[in-house]
Amino acid sequence: MPLRTLYRASWFVKASFIICFFVIFFVAGVTYKNMSDLSESSELVEHRYEIGIQLEMAMSYLKDAETGQRGFIITKDSVYLDPYFSGRENINNSLAALKQLLQDNPTQKKSLRELTELIDERLANFQEAQRFLVQKNNDIESPKFIPIFSKGKVLMDEIRQKIKEMTDLESLQLHEKQKEYKNNLKLTPIFLYIIILLTLVIMVIAYRKIMNDVRMFKIKNEQLELFRESANLSEIISKHGRWKWDIEDDSFEFSDNLYRLLGEEPHSFPPTVENFLKYVHPDDVEKVAEQVTQMREEKDLPFIFYRVVHKNGNIRHLKAYGRTVTNKWGKQNLLGTTTDITDEIANFKALEERNIELERNNRELSAFNHVASHDLQEPLRKIQTFLSRLEEKEEENLSATGVKYMSRIKNAATRMRLLIDDLLQFSRTNKADKIFEISDINVLFEEAMEDLAEKIHEKEATIHADSFPKMYVIPFQIQQLFINLVGNSLKYKAEDRAPKITINYEKVSAEGESLLSKTSHENYHKITYKDNGIGFDNEFAEKIFILFHRLHNRNEYSGTGIGLSICKKIVQNHRGYIFASGEEGVGATFTIYLPIT
Repeated sequence: MPLRTLYRASWFVKASFIICFFVIFFVAGVTYKNMSDLSESSELVEHRYEIGIQLEMAMSYLKDAETGQRGFIITKDSVYLDPYFSGRENINNSLAALKQLLQDNPTQKKSLRELTELIDERLANFQEAQRFLVQKNNDIESPKFIPIFSKGKVLMDEIRQKIKEMTDLESLQLHEKQKEYKNNLKLTPIFLYIIILLTLVIMVIAYRKIMNDVRMFKIKNEQLELFRESANLSEIISKHGRWKWDIEDDSFEFSDNLYRLLGEEPHSFPPTVENFLKYVHPDDVEKVAEQVTQMREEKDLPFIFYRVVHKNGNIRHLKAYGRTVTNKWGKQNLLGTTTDITDEIANFKALEERNIELERNNRELSAFNHVASHDLQEPLRKIQTFLSRLEEKEEENLSATGVKYMSRIKNAATRMRLLIDDLLQFSRTNKADKIFEISDINVLFEEAMEDLAEKIHEKEATIHADSFPKMYVIPFQIQQLFINLVGNSLKYKAEDRAPKITINYEKVSAEGESLLSKTSHENYHKITYKDNGIGFDNEFAEKIFILFHRLHNRNEYSGTGIGLSICKKIVQNHRGYIFASGEEGVGATFTIYLPIT
Protein backbone atom coordinates (compact mmCIF):
# COMPACT_ATOMS: atom_id res chain seq x y z
CA MET A 1 0.00 0.00 0.00
CA PRO A 2 1.54 3.37 -1.02
CA LEU A 3 2.20 5.90 1.73
CA ARG A 4 -0.39 8.27 0.26
CA THR A 5 -3.06 5.51 0.45
CA LEU A 6 -2.17 4.87 4.09
CA TYR A 7 -2.58 8.57 4.85
CA ARG A 8 -5.98 8.57 3.12
CA ALA A 9 -7.06 5.51 5.12
CA SER A 10 -5.94 7.14 8.35
CA TRP A 11 -7.83 10.30 7.41
CA PHE A 12 -10.99 8.28 6.70
CA VAL A 13 -10.84 6.52 10.09
CA LYS A 14 -10.27 9.83 11.90
CA ALA A 15 -13.14 11.46 10.01
CA SER A 16 -15.43 8.50 10.81
CA PHE A 17 -14.75 8.73 14.53
CA ILE A 18 -15.16 12.50 14.50
CA ILE A 19 -18.52 12.14 12.74
CA CYS A 20 -19.61 9.46 15.22
CA PHE A 21 -18.54 11.67 18.11
CA PHE A 22 -20.56 14.60 16.85
CA VAL A 23 -23.55 12.34 16.10
CA ILE A 24 -23.49 10.97 19.66
CA PHE A 25 -23.07 14.52 20.96
CA PHE A 26 -26.04 15.58 18.82
CA VAL A 27 -28.17 12.65 20.02
CA ALA A 28 -27.32 13.57 23.59
CA GLY A 29 -28.34 17.15 22.85
CA VAL A 30 -31.64 16.07 21.30
CA THR A 31 -32.31 13.77 24.25
CA TYR A 32 -31.56 16.57 26.67
CA LYS A 33 -33.84 18.87 24.67
CA ASN A 34 -36.69 16.35 24.79
CA MET A 35 -36.23 15.85 28.49
CA SER A 36 -36.20 19.60 28.96
CA ASP A 37 -39.38 19.91 26.86
CA LEU A 38 -41.00 17.13 28.88
CA SER A 39 -40.07 18.86 32.11
CA GLU A 40 -41.29 22.17 30.71
CA SER A 41 -44.55 20.50 29.64
CA SER A 42 -45.00 19.11 33.15
CA GLU A 43 -44.31 22.52 34.66
CA LEU A 44 -46.73 24.09 32.18
CA VAL A 45 -49.50 21.66 33.16
CA GLU A 46 -48.81 22.38 36.80
CA HIS A 47 -48.80 26.11 36.03
CA ARG A 48 -52.13 25.90 34.20
CA TYR A 49 -53.54 23.77 37.00
CA GLU A 50 -52.48 26.32 39.61
CA ILE A 51 -54.15 29.12 37.62
CA GLY A 52 -57.36 27.10 37.40
CA ILE A 53 -57.28 26.39 41.12
CA GLN A 54 -56.84 30.05 41.97
CA LEU A 55 -59.65 31.07 39.63
CA GLU A 56 -61.93 28.43 41.11
CA MET A 57 -60.95 29.50 44.62
CA ALA A 58 -61.71 33.15 43.85
CA MET A 59 -65.08 32.11 42.44
CA SER A 60 -65.69 29.88 45.45
CA TYR A 61 -64.96 32.70 47.90
CA LEU A 62 -67.40 34.97 46.03
CA LYS A 63 -70.04 32.29 46.13
CA ASP A 64 -69.48 31.85 49.85
CA ALA A 65 -69.84 35.57 50.35
CA GLU A 66 -73.01 35.59 48.25
CA THR A 67 -74.42 32.59 50.16
CA GLY A 68 -73.66 34.24 53.52
CA GLN A 69 -75.40 37.46 52.38
CA ARG A 70 -78.53 35.55 51.37
CA GLY A 71 -78.52 33.65 54.69
CA PHE A 72 -78.31 36.94 56.56
CA ILE A 73 -81.18 38.41 54.50
CA ILE A 74 -83.38 35.41 55.25
CA THR A 75 -82.48 34.80 58.92
CA LYS A 76 -81.39 38.25 59.97
CA ASP A 77 -78.57 36.42 61.79
CA SER A 78 -75.15 38.19 61.49
CA VAL A 79 -73.36 34.82 61.80
CA TYR A 80 -74.02 34.29 58.10
CA LEU A 81 -71.88 37.31 57.30
CA ASP A 82 -68.62 35.59 58.41
CA PRO A 83 -67.92 34.06 54.91
CA TYR A 84 -68.35 37.53 53.47
CA PHE A 85 -65.79 39.13 55.76
CA SER A 86 -63.24 36.28 55.41
CA GLY A 87 -63.88 35.91 51.65
CA ARG A 88 -62.68 39.41 50.95
CA GLU A 89 -59.17 38.66 52.20
CA ASN A 90 -59.12 35.24 50.56
CA ILE A 91 -60.20 36.70 47.23
CA ASN A 92 -57.40 39.28 47.42
CA ASN A 93 -54.88 36.47 48.09
CA SER A 94 -56.13 34.50 45.10
CA LEU A 95 -55.97 37.57 42.87
CA ALA A 96 -52.40 38.28 44.03
CA ALA A 97 -51.45 34.68 43.29
CA LEU A 98 -53.05 34.92 39.84
CA LYS A 99 -51.19 38.15 39.13
CA GLN A 100 -47.91 36.36 39.89
CA LEU A 101 -48.84 33.32 37.77
CA LEU A 102 -49.99 35.38 34.76
CA GLN A 103 -47.18 37.95 34.66
CA ASP A 104 -45.75 36.46 31.39
CA ASN A 105 -49.10 36.32 29.59
CA PRO A 106 -50.27 39.77 28.40
CA THR A 107 -53.73 38.53 27.34
CA GLN A 108 -54.45 36.89 30.64
CA LYS A 109 -53.06 39.87 32.56
CA LYS A 110 -55.63 42.06 30.83
CA SER A 111 -58.40 39.58 31.62
CA LEU A 112 -57.21 39.44 35.24
CA ARG A 113 -57.49 43.23 35.54
CA GLU A 114 -61.03 43.06 34.17
CA LEU A 115 -61.88 40.21 36.55
CA THR A 116 -60.42 42.17 39.48
CA GLU A 117 -62.60 45.16 38.57
CA LEU A 118 -65.70 42.93 38.39
CA ILE A 119 -64.90 41.32 41.75
CA ASP A 120 -64.26 44.72 43.32
CA GLU A 121 -67.54 45.91 41.87
CA ARG A 122 -69.35 42.79 43.20
CA LEU A 123 -67.88 43.26 46.66
CA ALA A 124 -68.92 46.91 46.54
CA ASN A 125 -72.38 45.70 45.63
CA PHE A 126 -72.33 43.48 48.71
CA GLN A 127 -71.49 46.50 50.87
CA GLU A 128 -74.17 48.65 49.26
CA ALA A 129 -76.83 45.98 49.84
CA GLN A 130 -75.68 45.53 53.42
CA ARG A 131 -75.89 49.27 54.20
CA PHE A 132 -79.33 49.48 52.64
CA LEU A 133 -80.65 46.63 54.75
CA VAL A 134 -79.19 48.14 57.93
CA GLN A 135 -80.71 51.55 57.18
CA LYS A 136 -84.15 50.17 56.11
CA ASN A 137 -84.46 47.60 58.84
CA ASN A 138 -83.95 44.66 56.46
CA ASP A 139 -86.71 45.68 54.13
CA ILE A 140 -85.95 43.31 51.32
CA GLU A 141 -89.17 44.12 49.56
CA SER A 142 -88.26 47.72 49.10
CA PRO A 143 -88.29 48.82 45.44
CA LYS A 144 -84.82 50.29 45.86
CA PHE A 145 -83.31 47.05 47.18
CA ILE A 146 -84.36 44.84 44.27
CA PRO A 147 -82.16 46.68 41.65
CA ILE A 148 -79.20 46.47 43.99
CA PHE A 149 -79.76 42.75 44.51
CA SER A 150 -80.31 42.16 40.77
CA LYS A 151 -77.12 44.01 39.90
CA GLY A 152 -75.25 41.54 42.15
CA LYS A 153 -76.62 38.65 40.10
CA VAL A 154 -75.52 40.30 36.84
CA LEU A 155 -72.04 40.94 38.24
CA MET A 156 -71.77 37.31 39.38
CA ASP A 157 -72.74 36.12 35.92
CA GLU A 158 -70.08 38.39 34.34
CA ILE A 159 -67.51 37.13 36.82
CA ARG A 160 -68.36 33.52 36.00
CA GLN A 161 -68.10 34.30 32.27
CA LYS A 162 -64.72 36.05 32.68
CA ILE A 163 -63.36 33.15 34.79
CA LYS A 164 -64.64 30.72 32.15
CA GLU A 165 -62.91 32.72 29.38
CA MET A 166 -59.64 32.74 31.28
CA THR A 167 -59.93 29.03 32.07
CA ASP A 168 -60.74 28.19 28.43
CA LEU A 169 -57.82 30.27 27.18
CA GLU A 170 -55.44 28.47 29.54
CA SER A 171 -56.84 25.12 28.43
CA LEU A 172 -56.45 26.10 24.74
CA GLN A 173 -52.84 27.24 25.19
CA LEU A 174 -52.09 24.08 27.15
CA HIS A 175 -53.64 21.94 24.42
CA GLU A 176 -51.62 23.66 21.66
CA LYS A 177 -48.39 23.35 23.61
CA GLN A 178 -49.04 19.70 24.34
CA LYS A 179 -49.87 19.10 20.68
CA GLU A 180 -46.54 20.68 19.69
CA TYR A 181 -44.67 18.54 22.23
CA LYS A 182 -46.52 15.48 21.03
CA ASN A 183 -45.51 16.12 17.41
CA ASN A 184 -41.91 16.63 18.45
CA LEU A 185 -42.00 13.44 20.46
CA LYS A 186 -43.37 11.54 17.47
CA LEU A 187 -40.59 12.73 15.12
CA THR A 188 -37.76 12.56 17.62
CA PRO A 189 -37.60 8.74 17.99
CA ILE A 190 -37.62 8.27 14.19
CA PHE A 191 -34.99 10.94 13.75
CA LEU A 192 -32.86 9.52 16.54
CA TYR A 193 -33.24 6.02 15.13
CA ILE A 194 -32.07 7.18 11.71
CA ILE A 195 -29.13 9.07 13.22
CA ILE A 196 -28.10 6.12 15.39
CA LEU A 197 -28.48 3.75 12.45
CA LEU A 198 -26.32 6.02 10.30
CA THR A 199 -23.76 6.18 13.12
CA LEU A 200 -23.70 2.41 13.34
CA VAL A 201 -23.18 2.16 9.57
CA ILE A 202 -20.27 4.62 9.75
CA MET A 203 -18.79 2.75 12.68
CA VAL A 204 -19.10 -0.58 10.83
CA ILE A 205 -17.42 0.91 7.76
CA ALA A 206 -14.71 2.43 9.92
CA TYR A 207 -14.25 -0.88 11.73
CA ARG A 208 -13.91 -2.75 8.44
CA LYS A 209 -11.48 -0.10 7.23
CA ILE A 210 -9.46 -0.40 10.43
CA MET A 211 -9.36 -4.19 10.15
CA ASN A 212 -8.35 -3.94 6.50
CA ASP A 213 -5.64 -1.43 7.40
CA VAL A 214 -4.45 -3.69 10.20
CA ARG A 215 -4.23 -6.55 7.74
CA MET A 216 -2.36 -4.35 5.25
CA PHE A 217 -0.06 -3.12 8.02
CA LYS A 218 0.75 -6.72 8.89
CA ILE A 219 1.55 -7.42 5.26
CA LYS A 220 3.64 -4.26 5.02
CA ASN A 221 5.42 -5.10 8.24
CA GLU A 222 6.32 -8.48 6.78
CA GLN A 223 7.47 -6.80 3.58
CA LEU A 224 9.38 -4.24 5.65
CA GLU A 225 11.05 -7.05 7.53
CA LEU A 226 12.01 -8.66 4.21
CA PHE A 227 13.24 -5.29 2.96
CA ARG A 228 15.28 -4.86 6.12
CA GLU A 229 16.89 -8.23 5.58
CA SER A 230 17.44 -7.36 1.93
CA ALA A 231 19.01 -4.05 2.99
CA ASN A 232 21.28 -5.90 5.40
CA LEU A 233 22.35 -8.27 2.61
CA SER A 234 22.83 -5.29 0.30
CA GLU A 235 25.04 -3.62 2.90
CA ILE A 236 27.12 -6.78 3.20
CA ILE A 237 27.50 -7.10 -0.58
CA SER A 238 28.22 -3.40 -1.17
CA LYS A 239 30.39 -3.17 1.96
CA HIS A 240 28.66 -0.23 3.56
CA GLY A 241 26.86 0.42 6.83
CA ARG A 242 24.21 2.86 8.01
CA TRP A 243 24.10 5.02 11.11
CA LYS A 244 21.75 7.62 12.59
CA TRP A 245 22.34 10.43 15.03
CA ASP A 246 19.27 11.60 16.95
CA ILE A 247 20.10 15.29 17.35
CA GLU A 248 17.60 15.99 20.14
CA ASP A 249 18.51 12.94 22.26
CA ASP A 250 22.19 12.97 21.19
CA SER A 251 22.07 9.22 20.64
CA PHE A 252 23.37 6.99 17.85
CA GLU A 253 22.15 3.87 16.05
CA PHE A 254 24.44 1.58 14.04
CA SER A 255 23.33 -0.96 11.46
CA ASP A 256 24.54 -4.55 11.73
CA ASN A 257 27.00 -4.22 8.90
CA LEU A 258 28.60 -1.09 10.35
CA TYR A 259 29.76 -3.30 13.23
CA ARG A 260 31.11 -5.77 10.66
CA LEU A 261 33.05 -2.99 8.91
CA LEU A 262 34.81 -2.47 12.24
CA GLY A 263 35.56 -6.20 12.49
CA GLU A 264 32.99 -6.83 15.23
CA GLU A 265 29.75 -8.77 15.58
CA PRO A 266 26.49 -6.75 15.39
CA HIS A 267 25.59 -4.93 18.64
CA SER A 268 28.78 -6.08 20.35
CA PHE A 269 29.20 -2.63 21.93
CA PRO A 270 26.96 0.39 22.63
CA PRO A 271 26.70 2.71 19.60
CA THR A 272 28.58 5.77 20.82
CA VAL A 273 31.21 8.01 19.27
CA GLU A 274 33.70 7.12 22.01
CA ASN A 275 33.39 3.39 21.31
CA PHE A 276 33.61 3.99 17.55
CA LEU A 277 36.81 6.03 17.85
CA LYS A 278 38.50 3.04 19.53
CA TYR A 279 38.63 1.33 16.13
CA VAL A 280 39.91 4.33 14.16
CA HIS A 281 43.56 4.20 13.10
CA PRO A 282 45.71 6.12 15.62
CA ASP A 283 46.94 8.47 12.89
CA ASP A 284 43.32 9.36 11.92
CA VAL A 285 41.69 9.61 15.37
CA GLU A 286 42.31 13.34 15.77
CA LYS A 287 40.98 14.12 12.28
CA VAL A 288 37.82 12.02 12.78
CA ALA A 289 37.21 13.54 16.25
CA GLU A 290 37.41 17.04 14.76
CA GLN A 291 34.95 16.06 12.02
CA VAL A 292 32.51 14.66 14.62
CA THR A 293 32.76 17.90 16.65
CA GLN A 294 32.08 19.91 13.50
CA MET A 295 29.17 17.61 12.67
CA ARG A 296 27.59 18.26 16.07
CA GLU A 297 27.88 22.02 15.52
CA GLU A 298 26.80 22.23 11.86
CA LYS A 299 24.38 19.26 11.79
CA ASP A 300 26.11 18.03 8.68
CA LEU A 301 28.95 15.68 7.75
CA PRO A 302 30.74 16.10 4.41
CA PHE A 303 32.66 13.21 2.88
CA ILE A 304 35.47 12.13 5.19
CA PHE A 305 38.07 9.42 4.65
CA TYR A 306 39.82 7.51 7.40
CA ARG A 307 41.19 4.13 8.35
CA VAL A 308 40.12 1.59 10.95
CA VAL A 309 42.10 -1.24 12.50
CA HIS A 310 40.48 -4.63 13.11
CA LYS A 311 41.41 -6.80 16.08
CA ASN A 312 43.40 -9.07 13.76
CA GLY A 313 45.50 -6.10 12.64
CA ASN A 314 43.89 -5.61 9.21
CA ILE A 315 43.66 -2.00 8.13
CA ARG A 316 40.57 -0.97 6.17
CA HIS A 317 39.87 2.34 4.44
CA LEU A 318 36.41 3.83 5.07
CA LYS A 319 34.43 6.73 3.63
CA ALA A 320 31.55 8.38 5.55
CA TYR A 321 28.88 10.93 4.68
CA GLY A 322 25.88 12.31 6.58
CA ARG A 323 22.96 14.65 5.93
CA THR A 324 20.28 16.09 8.24
CA VAL A 325 16.67 15.04 7.58
CA THR A 326 13.65 16.69 9.23
CA ASN A 327 10.44 14.68 9.51
CA LYS A 328 6.93 16.14 9.32
CA TRP A 329 6.85 16.62 13.12
CA GLY A 330 9.95 18.80 12.99
CA LYS A 331 12.30 16.25 14.57
CA GLN A 332 15.82 16.26 13.14
CA ASN A 333 18.01 13.23 12.51
CA LEU A 334 21.36 13.06 10.80
CA LEU A 335 21.39 10.01 8.53
CA GLY A 336 24.79 8.72 7.50
CA THR A 337 26.42 5.95 5.54
CA THR A 338 29.90 4.48 5.83
CA THR A 339 31.52 2.53 2.99
CA ASP A 340 34.56 0.28 2.88
CA ILE A 341 36.68 1.65 0.01
CA THR A 342 39.74 -0.49 0.60
CA ASP A 343 39.27 -2.27 -2.75
CA GLU A 344 38.69 1.07 -4.51
CA ILE A 345 41.96 2.43 -3.15
CA ALA A 346 43.76 -0.73 -4.23
CA ASN A 347 42.20 -0.41 -7.69
CA PHE A 348 43.15 3.26 -7.77
CA LYS A 349 46.74 2.42 -6.99
CA ALA A 350 46.67 -0.27 -9.69
CA LEU A 351 45.19 2.29 -12.09
CA GLU A 352 47.95 4.74 -11.23
CA GLU A 353 50.50 2.07 -12.03
CA ARG A 354 48.73 1.35 -15.32
CA ASN A 355 48.69 5.07 -16.10
CA ILE A 356 52.41 5.22 -15.47
CA GLU A 357 52.85 2.24 -17.76
CA LEU A 358 50.58 3.86 -20.34
CA GLU A 359 52.60 7.07 -20.22
CA ARG A 360 55.73 4.99 -20.74
CA ASN A 361 54.06 3.25 -23.71
CA ASN A 362 53.04 6.63 -25.11
CA ARG A 363 56.61 7.81 -24.91
CA GLU A 364 57.71 4.62 -26.66
CA LEU A 365 55.00 5.20 -29.30
CA SER A 366 56.23 8.75 -29.79
CA ALA A 367 59.72 7.34 -30.22
CA PHE A 368 58.32 4.86 -32.73
CA ASN A 369 56.62 7.70 -34.61
CA HIS A 370 59.94 9.46 -34.74
CA VAL A 371 61.57 6.30 -36.09
CA ALA A 372 58.72 5.83 -38.57
CA SER A 373 58.95 9.42 -39.74
CA HIS A 374 62.72 9.56 -40.03
CA ASP A 375 64.58 6.27 -39.67
CA LEU A 376 62.10 4.14 -41.66
CA GLN A 377 61.67 6.71 -44.40
CA GLU A 378 65.45 7.11 -44.79
CA PRO A 379 66.12 3.52 -46.05
CA LEU A 380 62.88 3.75 -48.06
CA ARG A 381 64.16 6.87 -49.82
CA LYS A 382 67.46 5.06 -50.52
CA ILE A 383 65.59 2.10 -51.98
CA GLN A 384 63.59 4.44 -54.23
CA THR A 385 66.80 6.32 -55.18
CA PHE A 386 68.69 3.15 -56.12
CA LEU A 387 65.64 1.85 -57.98
CA SER A 388 65.52 5.10 -59.95
CA ARG A 389 69.23 4.85 -60.83
CA LEU A 390 68.93 1.15 -61.69
CA GLU A 391 65.97 1.98 -63.93
CA GLU A 392 67.94 4.72 -65.69
CA LYS A 393 71.22 2.84 -66.20
CA GLU A 394 70.45 -0.88 -66.21
CA GLU A 395 66.89 -1.09 -67.57
CA GLU A 396 68.19 -2.04 -71.03
CA ASN A 397 70.31 -4.85 -69.53
CA LEU A 398 67.37 -6.35 -67.62
CA SER A 399 65.20 -9.09 -68.99
CA ALA A 400 61.44 -8.66 -69.30
CA THR A 401 61.03 -10.50 -66.01
CA GLY A 402 63.56 -8.21 -64.34
CA VAL A 403 61.73 -5.13 -65.64
CA LYS A 404 58.47 -6.58 -64.32
CA TYR A 405 59.99 -7.21 -60.89
CA MET A 406 61.54 -3.73 -60.92
CA SER A 407 58.08 -2.20 -61.48
CA ARG A 408 56.56 -4.19 -58.67
CA ILE A 409 59.33 -3.16 -56.27
CA LYS A 410 58.81 0.49 -57.26
CA ASN A 411 55.03 0.27 -56.66
CA ALA A 412 55.56 -1.47 -53.32
CA ALA A 413 58.00 1.22 -52.18
CA THR A 414 55.55 3.95 -53.22
CA ARG A 415 52.70 2.25 -51.39
CA MET A 416 54.90 1.81 -48.30
CA ARG A 417 55.71 5.55 -48.31
CA LEU A 418 52.00 6.34 -48.59
CA LEU A 419 51.18 3.91 -45.78
CA ILE A 420 53.84 5.44 -43.49
CA ASP A 421 52.51 8.95 -44.22
CA ASP A 422 48.91 7.89 -43.44
CA LEU A 423 49.96 6.11 -40.25
CA LEU A 424 51.79 9.22 -39.13
CA GLN A 425 48.72 11.30 -39.92
CA PHE A 426 46.45 8.92 -37.96
CA SER A 427 48.91 8.95 -35.07
CA ARG A 428 48.89 12.72 -35.15
CA THR A 429 45.09 12.80 -34.69
CA ASN A 430 45.49 10.63 -31.57
CA LYS A 431 47.95 12.93 -29.85
CA ALA A 432 46.77 14.42 -26.56
CA ASP A 433 47.97 17.96 -27.31
CA LYS A 434 44.81 19.06 -29.16
CA ILE A 435 44.56 22.84 -29.00
CA PHE A 436 41.09 24.27 -29.72
CA GLU A 437 40.87 27.74 -31.24
CA ILE A 438 38.20 30.02 -32.66
CA SER A 439 38.97 29.46 -36.35
CA ASP A 440 37.69 30.70 -39.69
CA ILE A 441 36.57 27.46 -41.36
CA ASN A 442 36.45 29.14 -44.78
CA VAL A 443 40.22 29.83 -44.57
CA LEU A 444 40.92 26.23 -43.49
CA PHE A 445 38.84 24.93 -46.39
CA GLU A 446 40.69 27.15 -48.92
CA GLU A 447 44.07 25.97 -47.59
CA ALA A 448 42.94 22.36 -47.94
CA MET A 449 41.89 23.03 -51.55
CA GLU A 450 45.29 24.58 -52.29
CA ASP A 451 46.96 21.36 -51.09
CA LEU A 452 44.75 19.40 -53.51
CA ALA A 453 44.80 21.96 -56.33
CA GLU A 454 46.87 19.79 -58.68
CA LYS A 455 44.62 16.74 -58.25
CA ILE A 456 41.46 18.85 -58.53
CA HIS A 457 42.73 20.31 -61.80
CA GLU A 458 43.81 16.87 -63.06
CA LYS A 459 40.37 15.30 -62.35
CA GLU A 460 38.53 18.43 -63.64
CA ALA A 461 36.54 18.44 -60.41
CA THR A 462 33.87 21.01 -59.54
CA ILE A 463 33.54 21.94 -55.85
CA HIS A 464 30.80 24.10 -54.37
CA ALA A 465 30.83 24.94 -50.65
CA ASP A 466 28.59 27.12 -48.48
CA SER A 467 30.05 29.85 -46.33
CA PHE A 468 31.03 28.59 -42.86
CA PRO A 469 30.88 30.50 -39.56
CA LYS A 470 33.79 30.64 -37.18
CA MET A 471 34.02 27.56 -34.99
CA TYR A 472 35.86 26.42 -31.87
CA VAL A 473 38.01 23.65 -33.41
CA ILE A 474 41.49 22.15 -33.77
CA PRO A 475 42.53 23.98 -36.94
CA PHE A 476 45.00 21.55 -38.57
CA GLN A 477 42.63 18.60 -37.94
CA ILE A 478 39.65 20.33 -39.62
CA GLN A 479 41.90 21.16 -42.57
CA GLN A 480 42.98 17.50 -42.72
CA LEU A 481 39.27 16.48 -42.57
CA PHE A 482 38.52 18.48 -45.75
CA ILE A 483 41.69 17.13 -47.45
CA ASN A 484 40.76 13.50 -46.74
CA LEU A 485 37.10 13.86 -47.77
CA VAL A 486 37.85 15.70 -51.03
CA GLY A 487 40.81 13.39 -51.74
CA ASN A 488 38.55 10.38 -51.19
CA SER A 489 36.02 11.74 -53.72
CA LEU A 490 38.76 12.41 -56.29
CA LYS A 491 40.16 8.91 -55.82
CA TYR A 492 36.79 7.15 -56.21
CA LYS A 493 35.47 9.21 -59.13
CA ALA A 494 33.15 7.67 -61.72
CA GLU A 495 34.75 6.88 -65.08
CA ASP A 496 31.99 8.50 -67.16
CA ARG A 497 31.81 11.89 -65.43
CA ALA A 498 33.93 14.53 -63.79
CA PRO A 499 33.81 14.76 -60.00
CA LYS A 500 31.20 17.13 -58.60
CA ILE A 501 31.36 17.89 -54.86
CA THR A 502 28.80 19.89 -52.84
CA ILE A 503 29.36 20.95 -49.24
CA ASN A 504 26.37 22.46 -47.36
CA TYR A 505 26.28 24.01 -43.90
CA GLU A 506 23.47 24.73 -41.44
CA LYS A 507 23.01 25.21 -37.70
CA VAL A 508 20.63 22.57 -36.28
CA SER A 509 19.06 21.45 -33.01
CA ALA A 510 19.81 17.94 -31.80
CA GLU A 511 16.10 17.27 -31.20
CA GLY A 512 15.27 17.80 -34.86
CA GLU A 513 17.94 15.43 -36.25
CA SER A 514 16.96 11.76 -36.64
CA LEU A 515 20.62 10.67 -36.80
CA LEU A 516 21.35 12.13 -33.36
CA SER A 517 20.18 10.48 -30.14
CA LYS A 518 21.27 10.89 -26.51
CA THR A 519 23.57 13.76 -27.35
CA SER A 520 25.33 15.93 -24.79
CA HIS A 521 24.76 19.21 -26.64
CA GLU A 522 21.61 20.98 -27.78
CA ASN A 523 22.89 22.63 -31.00
CA TYR A 524 25.32 21.48 -33.69
CA HIS A 525 27.11 22.66 -36.83
CA LYS A 526 25.85 20.33 -39.56
CA ILE A 527 28.15 19.86 -42.59
CA THR A 528 26.73 17.74 -45.42
CA TYR A 529 29.38 16.51 -47.90
CA LYS A 530 28.07 14.95 -51.13
CA ASP A 531 29.83 13.70 -54.29
CA ASN A 532 28.85 11.94 -57.53
CA GLY A 533 31.50 9.22 -57.44
CA ILE A 534 31.15 5.45 -57.60
CA GLY A 535 29.36 5.33 -54.26
CA PHE A 536 28.99 2.21 -52.12
CA ASP A 537 26.39 -0.15 -50.71
CA ASN A 538 24.82 1.17 -47.49
CA GLU A 539 25.55 -2.20 -45.94
CA PHE A 540 29.13 -0.95 -45.52
CA ALA A 541 28.19 2.52 -44.19
CA GLU A 542 29.83 1.87 -40.79
CA LYS A 543 32.64 -0.42 -41.91
CA ILE A 544 34.24 2.18 -44.19
CA PHE A 545 35.45 4.05 -41.06
CA ILE A 546 37.35 1.00 -39.74
CA LEU A 547 41.16 1.27 -39.89
CA PHE A 548 42.67 -0.48 -42.96
CA HIS A 549 39.20 -1.52 -44.16
CA ARG A 550 38.84 -1.32 -47.99
CA LEU A 551 35.78 -1.88 -50.16
CA HIS A 552 37.70 -2.22 -53.42
CA ASN A 553 40.63 -4.21 -54.70
CA ARG A 554 44.04 -2.59 -54.37
CA ASN A 555 44.61 -3.02 -58.13
CA GLU A 556 41.41 -1.08 -58.91
CA TYR A 557 41.91 1.86 -56.56
CA SER A 558 45.03 2.81 -54.66
CA GLY A 559 44.93 3.64 -50.97
CA THR A 560 45.72 2.39 -47.49
CA GLY A 561 42.24 2.26 -45.89
CA ILE A 562 43.22 4.87 -43.32
CA GLY A 563 41.79 8.12 -44.76
CA LEU A 564 38.19 7.80 -43.54
CA SER A 565 39.39 6.40 -40.21
CA ILE A 566 41.31 9.66 -39.79
CA CYS A 567 38.13 11.61 -40.62
CA LYS A 568 36.15 9.78 -37.93
CA LYS A 569 38.93 10.27 -35.39
CA ILE A 570 39.05 14.01 -36.12
CA VAL A 571 35.27 14.34 -35.64
CA GLN A 572 35.43 12.33 -32.39
CA ASN A 573 38.21 14.62 -31.15
CA HIS A 574 35.69 17.46 -31.55
CA ARG A 575 33.03 15.45 -29.63
CA GLY A 576 31.00 15.25 -32.82
CA TYR A 577 29.49 12.60 -35.06
CA ILE A 578 30.03 11.50 -38.68
CA PHE A 579 27.65 9.32 -40.71
CA ALA A 580 28.03 7.90 -44.20
CA SER A 581 25.46 6.84 -46.76
CA GLY A 582 25.87 5.86 -50.39
CA GLU A 583 24.36 4.41 -53.53
CA GLU A 584 26.44 2.38 -55.92
CA GLY A 585 27.04 4.21 -59.21
CA VAL A 586 25.42 7.41 -57.89
CA GLY A 587 27.70 8.78 -55.17
CA ALA A 588 28.37 9.07 -51.44
CA THR A 589 27.18 11.44 -48.69
CA PHE A 590 28.94 12.20 -45.42
CA THR A 591 27.02 14.04 -42.66
CA ILE A 592 29.14 15.69 -39.96
CA TYR A 593 27.86 17.15 -36.68
CA LEU A 594 30.19 19.36 -34.63
CA PRO A 595 28.85 20.67 -31.29
CA ILE A 596 28.37 24.40 -30.85
CA THR A 597 30.36 25.33 -27.75
